[in-house]
Amino acid sequence: MSRLFPAPLLSMALAVLWLLLNVSLSAGNLLLAALLGWLAPLLMSPLRPQAVRIRRPMVMLRLLLRVGGGVLVSNVQVFWRVWTMDVRAPRSAFIEIPLQLHNANGLAALAAVATVIPGTVWSELALDRSVLLMHVLDLDDEAQFIKEFKDTYERPLMEIFQ
Repeated sequence: MSRLFPAPLLSMALAVLWLLLNVSLSAGNLLLAALLGWLAPLLMSPLRPQAVRIRRPMVMLRLLLRVGGGVLVSNVQVFWRVWTMDVRAPRSAFIEIPLQLHNANGLAALAAVATVIPGTVWSELALDRSVLLMHVLDLDDEAQFIKEFKDTYERPLMEIFQ
């Protein structure tokens, strides 16, 4: 049964969403909702990542607090720069960060963290998952940034997922 319906809750949610978006309970929409709810998760199941196994929940909580703090600090810095009309051009750069984290779920979390913090954007991951190319809006010291990024974000994710 799980092979035919790999994600039953997702199937139900997709079908209901289809009906809500179309504001119709016609036979055609009911059929399309059922097909969408059944086929989408079935066809996408090979794309689903491996099961998540969190090994250190307290490390995860500390990481969430760090990310929240990083977002707050970065937003205040961007706000201050705009508010004071700082005319100094940002020193943006693409940097390569060597990675030790190889778990797919950990890398997905790292991508989310890197993208949510203003001033950084995840740009590319090497095929062998050994190097991350990241764009940084205002970079003072590349070596220091890499060290802080690895210590603050990669190391805790390795503890959580590997």
